[in-house]
Amino acid sequence: MKISVFGLGYVGCVSMACLAQNGHSVIGVDINRNKIDLINQGKPTIIEKDIDVLIKEASELDRINATNNHVEAVLNSELSIISVGTPPTNEGHLNLNFIFSVAEEIGDAMLYKDDFHIIVIRSTVLPGTNMNVGRIIEKRSGKTRNKHFAVVSNPEFMREGSAVHDYYNPPITIIGSDNSFAIDKVSSIYNDIKAPVKHVAIEEAEMIKYVSNTWHALKISFANEIGNICKKMGIDSFHVMEIFLMDNKLNISGAYLKPGFAYGGSCLPKDLKGLVTMAHDHYIHTPVIENIEASNKSHKQQALRMVESSGKRKIGILGLSFKQGTDDLRYSPMVEFTEYFYGKGYQIKIYDNSVNMSRLIGMNKDYIQSHIPHLSDLISDDLQMVIRQSELIVFAHHIPDAEEIISLNPDKHFIDLVRVTNNKYVNYEGICW
Repeated sequence: MKISVFGLGYVGCVSMACLAQNGHSVIGVDINRNKIDLINQGKPTIIEKDIDVLIKEASELDRINATNNHVEAVLNSELSIISVGTPPTNEGHLNLNFIFSVAEEIGDAMLYKDDFHIIVIRSTVLPGTNMNVGRIIEKRSGKTRNKHFAVVSNPEFMREGSAVHDYYNPPITIIGSDNSFAIDKVSSIYNDIKAPVKHVAIEEAEMIKYVSNTWHALKISFANEIGNICKKMGIDSFHVMEIFLMDNKLNISGAYLKPGFAYGGSCLPKDLKGLVTMAHDHYIHTPVIENIEASNKSHKQQALRMVESSGKRKIGILGLSFKQGTDDLRYSPMVEFTEYFYGKGYQIKIYDNSVNMSRLIGMNKDYIQSHIPHLSDLISDDLQMVIRQSELIVFAHHIPDAEEIISLNPDKHFIDLVRVTNNKYVNYEGICW
């Protein structure tokens, strides 16, 4: 395939080299004359492992060249990759001026092109950028999106120092577009790379890079705070984290990484508080760990606001225990939820088929009696009665036939804390989806 790459910095240079290595003919485009000259001399524009060899080989095979002529590049390629920088502004936003400038150049070049052209955004951009790039190209070229051209979001996940290795060994390749032909065409670029290709919505493709990098930053900060606590206590932090990483069922896995309601139960709140106290006792500042509970509390308050803003006073709660399939009510966020609204005079009805008042014993019984002493008057094993007597239904557990319940009760409002459905209903709202 004939491909043009706009921006010959880190991502652009690596992309050129690897695409050429895979047999494609690549034209690099940049405004920097020095970068253009380096590529045309068979030299990379960056320092990176293996990149010099790949650029030299591609140059010798006459698979790469560079220019500052954007019209020439677009007319002589089927697909253009945008890989220019998106530096932060002083306010923390991304400066997308380079992206939009390239979109204008491509749009101007499209004036002279009749063939269908594909534009691929590899740079890290804000959700909505793909559509803005399409509008700019339409305005500059007079052409129509998905008739004369398509825009694809294809974020890169390359690390400096191992970028070439990362290009050929990604965990996944993300492709987002509203054009099936373009999706297939861009997917074909990665045929020789052994990694799954995931076709997603455009905005999801634009968002995933932020999620990934923020997660990486969180992991680093978390590990450093654990290291500081361990150091103060004379514990080998590397060995502790080595043991931690051995658990790939819960610790390093998809477990818990699902948007939903707040955590609760007898373990997480207690042990988190214990670790924070341990750090305080040793005069260690752990802002990430200390603010986990603050974040959790904020999420619970969000659920309260959703109910209050509905204006409904009769609430049905489907699920009371901190976790489905157990009767453990200790530190369940739904107990706090119930206690809050009951204290404000709301009419509450609860259904939880795992909670039986006559079977509650020990600390579990003591906890619920101290928070909701009249629970026996509120809880019922009759699901339909709870729904019938409520104006607003809160899904706190996954309930069988939840979608049927929603669709058969259009007069009631539903708030979902656990994602019982992927569908959209006018009387339905998810807590964070």
